[in-house]
Amino acid sequence: MLPNPTLDQLQVFLTVAESGSFSAASRMLNRAQSVISYTIANLEAQLEMPLFERSGSRQPKLTDAGRVMLEDARRILSDLQVMRARVKGLKSGLEAEVAVAISVMVPVHATVDVLREFRDRFPYVALRLDTGELGSMLELVASGKSTIGIGGSVLKQDDSLVIERIGHSFMLPVAAPTHPLAQLGRPLTLTDVREEVQLVVTDASSLTNGKDFNVLSYKIWHVSDIATKHQLIRGGLGWGGLPASFIMEDLQKGRLVPLALDAYDQSEYPIYAVRKVDNPPGPAAAWMIEAFSSRLSRCPNQADFKAAVEMFHPDEKRLAAE
Repeated sequence: MLPNPTLDQLQVFLTVAESGSFSAASRMLNRAQSVISYTIANLEAQLEMPLFERSGSRQPKLTDAGRVMLEDARRILSDLQVMRARVKGLKSGLEAEVAVAISVMVPVHATVDVLREFRDRFPYVALRLDTGELGSMLELVASGKSTIGIGGSVLKQDDSLVIERIGHSFMLPVAAPTHPLAQLGRPLTLTDVREEVQLVVTDASSLTNGKDFNVLSYKIWHVSDIATKHQLIRGGLGWGGLPASFIMEDLQKGRLVPLALDAYDQSEYPIYAVRKVDNPPGPAAAWMIEAFSSRLSRCPNQADFKAAVEMFHPDEKRLAAE
């Protein structure tokens, strides 16, 4: 017959092992010492092996088998504590899972900071994270696959969605320092960029299907995501716009240079928190929206960003300021 120890037996076993004696365990658990001894004896009978050496010492000493079983007992009781905490959270209205869709336009440092604090505040709430380009965030929320969305590109009003502005971002045209456009050393015109390869993200979302943003060149390379676009631009294979916060380190270290191109729209655009009207956020999701709002409202604006670029590239101050 397979052993079937109870959770109470495992708790008593763990308490005896950690307290160092049967008498100490009886005080900690507020039970008679005889009850503690009886419980351990029943557990050993269940397992058909001794857990403590009782001869030659007044204090119980774990056997080799006892040391192995102790690790299993700790793991099982730890899992029980997780289950209890999750049940308590669910009873109080806390979600079992938060599904969030985050646009690549959202500054990475803000996302990392929010998710780190989310993990610490809600250790028993599962998280499902989707990232995407342009309209995919809206589609994930509208379809119900994501509880909330954080991003931009709200291209049309939808009465089924609650849309709240919580911050801003902007795109910056850049190229590798070895790229011909970066080598011109002056403000660029449309003529300068027309014959140079421009890298453009093609969004899989139906909301932006067929739409191009800030496309100025005649030669277009379409890529599926921002990360690929970023690497190709850094590799000198073309120029294009990237989220300003996404490339700050590259600009500081000279891996990319900003292009002074008036024809490229660099105006700030809003970042929104999006959710369905009929699916209001629970405590954890509501906290996440507020946390993103707090961090994104403090993001640098264009003037701050250009000042930072000038600090690391004083020789390009004129280009960055234009």
